[in-house]
Amino acid sequence: MRDEDVLVLEEPKLSAAERMYLPQIMTGLRTTLRHMFNLRNRDAVVREYPEQKRELRLDNYRGVHRLNRDPDGRVACVACFMCSTACPADCIHIEAAESPWPDREKYPVKFDIDELRCIYCGMCEEACPVDAIELTPHFELVGTTRAEMIFDKEKLLNIYDQTKDLKPRKNPPITDYGLTGGQDREVARPNAHTTT
Repeated sequence: MRDEDVLVLEEPKLSAAERMYLPQIMTGLRTTLRHMFNLRNRDAVVREYPEQKRELRLDNYRGVHRLNRDPDGRVACVACFMCSTACPADCIHIEAAESPWPDREKYPVKFDIDELRCIYCGMCEEACPVDAIELTPHFELVGTTRAEMIFDKEKLLNIYDQTKDLKPRKNPPITDYGLTGGQDREVARPNAHTTT
């Protein structure tokens, strides 16, 4: 190694005021006061919640979970455990059983999400192959005990019923729910070719 390649750094000399952090404190106070008394842009920034609410981007906002229903009104989940496997917070608990319906092998007998433990990352939503679990734009969650914040299957399905008009289900073609209920319902399949 050559001497000109070596860069020698020396510790900067601080004045007495800098050693007491006075300039940094004054800079922080100036920033705080500027934000506090910014009356020109106050109406653009401040909201009088809950009377005024921010506009949410409904397509990608990650609020409380819901379990989607299939076109026949049943739970869309096929108990594949992909969401609980992908969950970094380990807040999803599923118990599966043999399905009473002919279009799937399993369904969830028990499906619980601990909303207090959840970090709302959306990994469960991304991992689900049948679009059964989704995060909704609903963010106002209140509970007085921890047990109230563990959402079971019925509560998650109820949230779907409340939010299905606000955020419709994508209903991917992989689900193949055309076998159930109405036989005249046509399901689009990927790479489906028609022969003449």
